[in-house]
Amino acid sequence: MTDFKINHREGDGVSVIELKGYLDAHTAPQLENAFQTLLNSEKYNILVNCRDLSYISSAGLGVFMAYIEDVRKNHGDIKLTNLSARVYNVFDLLGFPLLYEIFKEEREAIGRFKVRPRS
Repeated sequence: MTDFKINHREGDGVSVIELKGYLDAHTAPQLENAFQTLLNSEKYNILVNCRDLSYISSAGLGVFMAYIEDVRKNHGDIKLTNLSARVYNVFDLLGFPLLYEIFKEEREAIGRFKVRPRS
């Protein structure tokens, strides 16, 4: 079994999810639960910090795709930070940088939530 952990914290009107370990078909349901819990709590500004994420599979990427539409329908967004080169390459290969804002540092991403215009 692969090792995967999620830590959730709140700050500056943004829900931060920290991922650690291997995000694959076995562990993707944990991330689904984390996103669903946030949506159920009407928290739509979501930052995913991937500092300690060492691997992501297509199943893990699918979780991001499954929730982005609902988040954006509610005037929120999912932003990503601290991707290792290995993890970024997987996101890049599938065109995720066109769909998601990716930042080097968490603070920069949090600042972008504050200036995002509401429709």
